[in-house]
Amino acid sequence: MTNLALAYRPKTLDEMVGQAHLLDKEAPLRKLIETDTLPHIFLYGPPGCGKTTLARIIAGVLDRPFYEMNATTLKIEELRKIFKTYTNALQKPLIFIDEVHRLSKNQQEVLLPFMENNAALIIGASTENPYYSMTAAIRSRSHLFELEAIKEKEMAAYLEKILEKEKLDAEDDAKEYLVFSSGGDVRAMLNLLESAQAVSLPIMLKTLKQIRPHAMQAGSSESESHYELTSAMIKSIRGSNIDAALYYLARLIEGGEPAEFIARRLAILASEDIGNANPPALNLASSTLNIVKHIGYPEARISLSQLVIYLSSSPKSNAAYKAINAAQKAVKEGEIHPVPEHIKTHAQHYLYPHDFGGWVAQEYLSGPMHFYETKQIGFEKTLFAWHEKIVSGKE
Repeated sequence: MTNLALAYRPKTLDEMVGQAHLLDKEAPLRKLIETDTLPHIFLYGPPGCGKTTLARIIAGVLDRPFYEMNATTLKIEELRKIFKTYTNALQKPLIFIDEVHRLSKNQQEVLLPFMENNAALIIGASTENPYYSMTAAIRSRSHLFELEAIKEKEMAAYLEKILEKEKLDAEDDAKEYLVFSSGGDVRAMLNLLESAQAVSLPIMLKTLKQIRPHAMQAGSSESESHYELTSAMIKSIRGSNIDAALYYLARLIEGGEPAEFIARRLAILASEDIGNANPPALNLASSTLNIVKHIGYPEARISLSQLVIYLSSSPKSNAAYKAINAAQKAVKEGEIHPVPEHIKTHAQHYLYPHDFGGWVAQEYLSGPMHFYETKQIGFEKTLFAWHEKIVSGKE
C-alpha cells in the first residue's frame, strides 16, 4: 500500500500546500530562497503544516547537501563532524534541526560560531515559538517565520487531487470529515485516508469515525456549521441562557470539536464578557482548560458543562475588554507619551506608596489619558469602592 504522506510530499515551492503569506511570488521568504540570500531561519507552526517539507525544498532549490536532525537526539560531535567535512568546500550544507526549542544552551553555543561564519545554513523547526528558547546571540543571527495550519479549502483541494490520482471514491461527508477532523494537518489527513482505504471502499464517514472518533485540530472547522455553533454557544452564554449554551456545547462535542478548542473559547469569554464582574470565572476557565488537556473525552464534557453553566450564570461586564481596546487604539493612533522621569528605573524622586500608608498623589502619565469605565456590575462594585477609598486617602 502506498504511503500517501510520503508519495505526495511537495517537492517544489509551487507544490507547497498553503503558506501563501510566506511563499507567494512576492513574499520575502520566497525571494530570499530564490535569490540564494537566505539567512539562518527558524520555522514554527502546528504539526503537518509543512516545516520539514519546506526545509527539504529549500535544500533542493539551493542545491545544498541536506542533513536532518532532531534536537532531542542531536549529538554535538555529530555536528562538529559535519562542519569539518565541509571546511574547505565551496558548497556549504543545510542543516535542518527539528524541535529546535529543545536545544540546550551548550548545543546552541556550539552552533553559534558556525552560524557566524556561515559554515552551514541552519534551519530550525518547532511546533512552539522558539524565540524564547533561543539565546539572544542565535536570534540576532537568524529570522523567525511562522507557518499556519493549512486552511480547509486548501486541504479539500489537495484531497481531491489525491483521490483522483489514487482513483479512490469517497462519500461527500467522508471528505468533509477527512478535512475537518485533521485540523490543518495534511499529514494527519493523508494518514487517515490511507488507513480508511485499507478497511473498505468507497471511503465512508462511518469508517473514518471508527478510526478517528474525534477531531484532532487545535481550532474550529472553517465550515459554516461549526463557526455558527461556536458563535451561538458564546452568544447564549453572554445572554445568560444556560439551556441554549448547553445545547450548542453538546452540538459541538458531538460534531467532533476538540475539548481544548472549546475550553479556549470559553476562557476568552471569561475575560471579554465577564471580567471583573466575577473574577473567579477566569480561574475556573483556566482550570477547565488545564483539565481537558489531560483527560480528554468523554469525561472532558462534564468539566465543559460545569464551566458553561457557571459562565452563563455569572454577571457580565465587558469593561476590561473595552478598556484595553481603547488603550491600544490610542497607541496605534500615535498617542505616545514619554515615561515621567520620577517613575523611570532608578528614579531619584519616586514616591514609594507604602511609605505613605499605601497611596500618595503623583503623576504616572505625562499626558491626560482615560480608558477604563467601570460598569459596577457584580464584583466591579467592590473594586470600584476599593479604588475610590484608596485614591481618596480614606483606606
